[in-house]
Amino acid sequence: MFADAGATVSGDDNGIVTVTGNDVTVNNTTTEAIRYELSGSATDGFFKIYGEKKQAIVLNGLDLTNPNGAAINNQNKKRTFVVVNGTNTLVDGKKYTDTPEDEDEKGAFFSEAQLIFSGIGSLSVTSTGGKAGISSDDYVRVLDAPTITVSAVKGHGIRGNDAVVIGGGKLDVTVSKEGKKAITSDGTVRIDGGDVKLTVSGDVDDSDLTDLSSSSGIKADVAFVMNGGTLAITNSGQGGKGISGDAGGLIAGGTIDIAVTGSNYEITGADAVGLEDTSSSAKGIKFDGKLVITGGTVSVSAKNHEAIEAKGELIVTGGDVYATSSDDAINSGSDMILGGGRVCAISTGNDGLDANGNCYIQGALVYAVGSGTPEVAVDANTEEGKKLYVISGTLVALGGLEGGASLSQACYAANGNASTWYGLYQDGALALAFQTPSRGGNTMVVSTGGTTTLKSGVTASGTKFFGGMGATAATGGSDVTLSAYSGGGGMGPGGMGPGGMGGPGGGPGFGR
Repeated sequence: MFADAGATVSGDDNGIVTVTGNDVTVNNTTTEAIRYELSGSATDGFFKIYGEKKQAIVLNGLDLTNPNGAAINNQNKKRTFVVVNGTNTLVDGKKYTDTPEDEDEKGAFFSEAQLIFSGIGSLSVTSTGGKAGISSDDYVRVLDAPTITVSAVKGHGIRGNDAVVIGGGKLDVTVSKEGKKAITSDGTVRIDGGDVKLTVSGDVDDSDLTDLSSSSGIKADVAFVMNGGTLAITNSGQGGKGISGDAGGLIAGGTIDIAVTGSNYEITGADAVGLEDTSSSAKGIKFDGKLVITGGTVSVSAKNHEAIEAKGELIVTGGDVYATSSDDAINSGSDMILGGGRVCAISTGNDGLDANGNCYIQGALVYAVGSGTPEVAVDANTEEGKKLYVISGTLVALGGLEGGASLSQACYAANGNASTWYGLYQDGALALAFQTPSRGGNTMVVSTGGTTTLKSGVTASGTKFFGGMGATAATGGSDVTLSAYSGGGGMGPGGMGPGGMGGPGGGPGFGR
């Protein structure tokens, strides 16, 4: 137990614990796996472990501050179970002067080994220097129902070198330094359950102009995987990201809500001369590889750049995806395949959906809004010989389709009004109730897999989705005249403003 008068130890039958004031060091030279229970309070102390056996650390009402380094420093490289009971607080120092030169010490709670958190209590970790809040040179895993709060002033929030795996509990992580991440791993970040809230405000770290580093809610170098639970991320930093990764991602379940509000970062003038990379854009989700979405609910907004971007393929086969941005709402560097689920992409300054390869609408329910000429609701890379394919599913496109599209499923154009609820029907059954935004593209294009009809002025009901712009039920309304649509792009001026009408080549305009 830690105390003002110094720490006291009980149960040390093997004499492996050394105490100097509130500096407690364990050197487990035995062959036993030991359970350590920590409690009490100290403003100048630490708990450090050496050993070669699996172990458990029970936090049971601990309030520990080390002004000269980590509060808990585990140098044992074997699996370590951390049981959180009661209310616990850990705070590190601004400078790690306690650390020997031959030892790592990378966080207020640092471990060379795997850290596995469980329990029903709470743990608050504050990193005041340049280190992480919780850091492992192996992996960090959260089970059961602990409440873990991390605040990192100059470092990462939670860092697991090999992986960070969250299966339960409640996490609230705040980071504020340039280039830092709330959760980061050189390997995989996986969320299977729990309630995760990440708040980031750091700008781009441009201390090395040849290697810019943006802040992120989650940074996963190998893979990001979401199977369940809830994840909420806000990032207000310049050039910041919600989720980023050097490889790819898979979203199979759970709920993701991301808001990125920071401006874009760019090196200008003489500083930019000779540099290959001179910018860092503020994006909601960005992967350098493939992104696959098979389930869950994904809501992403980015104020100044893409909401969702995958440099490789972007594939949706299930779930709900709602993306809003002033740039492309959803962008892929290769093919975009929308084979299932519900996808809504709304841009106020560019394309709704933008594939730099082929774009396949093949079974999904798609609601896309482009900003108006020369942008479209759904774009494919025709400059490189690629094409948009509308094969099956349900489609509403405000702003028209990329020119030269292959429309094997019939598409129709319609006049419409801004800020109005519509009902799109297939063979007399509602396929989608949707509300038009106050501004957007010039042409409404609709398509279903059967006989397509459209009504305006409907009363939406049932379950709302797409940020409240989609609904599962509707009544009333008046029929809208549909005309065959075979064009794409080339919309004239106007848009969803007063009296706005589409120009030649793209069908009727959109006014109010």
